[in-house]
Amino acid sequence: MKKILVLILIILCSYIYYQVTDIKVNKVNIYSDKISNDSSIRILQISDIHNRNLNNTGLIHYIRESNIDMIVLTGDIIDAKTEDFEHIYSFLDSLISVNPNVYFVSGNHEWRNPNKDEFIASLKKKNLIDLNNSNKVFENDNTKINICGIDDPYSNHEDIYSAFENIDSNFFTILLSHSPNVILKYENIDSNLILCGHTHGGQIRLPIIGGLIAPGQGFFPKYDKGLYELDTDRSIYIDSGLGTSTLPIRFLNKSQISLIILQNKKND
Repeated sequence: MKKILVLILIILCSYIYYQVTDIKVNKVNIYSDKISNDSSIRILQISDIHNRNLNNTGLIHYIRESNIDMIVLTGDIIDAKTEDFEHIYSFLDSLISVNPNVYFVSGNHEWRNPNKDEFIASLKKKNLIDLNNSNKVFENDNTKINICGIDDPYSNHEDIYSAFENIDSNFFTILLSHSPNVILKYENIDSNLILCGHTHGGQIRLPIIGGLIAPGQGFFPKYDKGLYELDTDRSIYIDSGLGTSTLPIRFLNKSQISLIILQNKKND
């Protein structure tokens, strides 16, 4: 009996290790008439790194080979307790060298880190584009999109009005928000797609039920992972991210990045 229990424990630990360390790419197709019918925009979302060392994971090679148009970092790049930024800086240097269109917003762990200001200043020096409570226009082929961002809404640092100031609503609009709680605080956000992280997909997921717990939503959260349609032209997508917090455990919830492809419905 002891041998069986030890074997089960080894298998379980091996499975959890695999879920935490191996990275999958989750592909998401988003269709809109606001995207030109002869173009598409490929967005790579990376979320909740929590200072994980990604330098030998093959991510940079994947990005280099995958024709990515832009990269968005949706918060918690570092952990609240991170003191040494060396390997995250190394990864970000590699990222920006492969693709100059790297946008970021802050998460609650950046705000809890005592060296936050130094870290954010370093990202700007590396030419990552700070979208905290601001917006830019991204152009690709025949399509322009609004790329908006808010500072972390979970810790109440967002300014939703500044994020959407003077945008052209004729363009497809993306909002970067670390926490999906933004849709609980603001019901009618004028964005076609909201990209979030924060929940880690519940970190531990159960069959049928889904995520076990998410900060700000409690047990069995409504918005934990994946794509949710808010209405006809508005969706929210929650990436479960690459890192962990509290406990280094993932169950039925593999570490991931997301490839989001925007295209016209006529291309389907």
